[in-house]
Amino acid sequence: MTAASGYPRIRVSGDPYERGLQYGTLARRQVRNGRDGYERNFAGNGIDWAGACALAERYAGPIRRHFPQIWRELEGIAAGSGLDVADVLAMNCRTEIMWERANRAASEAGIRGECTSFGLAPDRTAIGRTLIGQNWDWLVHSFDSVVVLEVEREDEPNYVTIVEAGLLAKFSLNAHGLAVGVNTLATTADIDTRGIPFHVLLRALVDCRTTYDAVELLAGVPRAASGNFLVGTPDGAILDIECEPGCVEGVHVLPAFGGQVAHANHFLSRTVASDLALTQLSDSYVRQQRMTDLLAARAEHTQDSLHAILTDHVGSPGSICCHPDSRTPEAKQWASICSIVIDPAEREVWLCEGIPCRTERRRISCAELLSGER
Repeated sequence: MTAASGYPRIRVSGDPYERGLQYGTLARRQVRNGRDGYERNFAGNGIDWAGACALAERYAGPIRRHFPQIWRELEGIAAGSGLDVADVLAMNCRTEIMWERANRAASEAGIRGECTSFGLAPDRTAIGRTLIGQNWDWLVHSFDSVVVLEVEREDEPNYVTIVEAGLLAKFSLNAHGLAVGVNTLATTADIDTRGIPFHVLLRALVDCRTTYDAVELLAGVPRAASGNFLVGTPDGAILDIECEPGCVEGVHVLPAFGGQVAHANHFLSRTVASDLALTQLSDSYVRQQRMTDLLAARAEHTQDSLHAILTDHVGSPGSICCHPDSRTPEAKQWASICSIVIDPAEREVWLCEGIPCRTERRRISCAELLSGER
């Protein structure tokens, strides 16, 4: 289970609808792979595709109201891929759909497996530059749907995002040098249908210039679901922003301590609602401690030392380097889909396109795309 040929690298430009149209067209096969994978996964959780689309439709109004240009991107993706807007919306609301089901069935076996992220300030790296990175652990069907999406814009900063095709954004770096990492979180208060879906917020974050812009954005709109956003810039500003669904009272900001921050899939702050990690993401606790300890074990890290951390197997299969669990039905199996280390100052990404212990790292330079700030 690796992306042996590498994840496709595509570039789009134009107004929001045009960018979405090009994205959907150029990544049509990957978009449809993702849609079919989620149909299988949702069915395994008792939700047919029509039901998933109906659940997602509740978020159309909030998206159009708060982020009309992003809605136009969604419409373009649908047109380019030959799918209905309802299909693309359901894919972008997959977090909300899954966690609503999990809340209804909290006594069932947990999801297990998700992302483990980190941030290092310049004085904690051998090259003297900020590094933001993580493993992305997700459903194995995503091996067939990931793309490296490069976006050229006239009105906002250009950006690159490593994302499931059809989704708006995931792990990102923009022309301002703002890097964005992400972790799933969940509480008993998920889901707020008046809020903005998780992946729409990830897309909105690429418009930010600073880490405090990111805080203001996340606190300034209603959020549909919980989530963790790790943001950093070349000057060493690094923040971890834990969010519960709702408004400003559910935002918890954790600055880097000792030049480092690490995060898995449970809240490190005191939450308003109850954290579902205990029943749904129980492997998070070992991964959190391993990442924290392994980062602290060296005064300065290199790309090689970080790769060693991202291939750590303590607690396997739900380890930092995650492998499918044979006890889980195939449609629900997870693995590390890729490993990412972002160097915001150099505008480059080091990417393992598949399970990191089995995949060579590839350096992706984004300097040409991200050289100018708008």
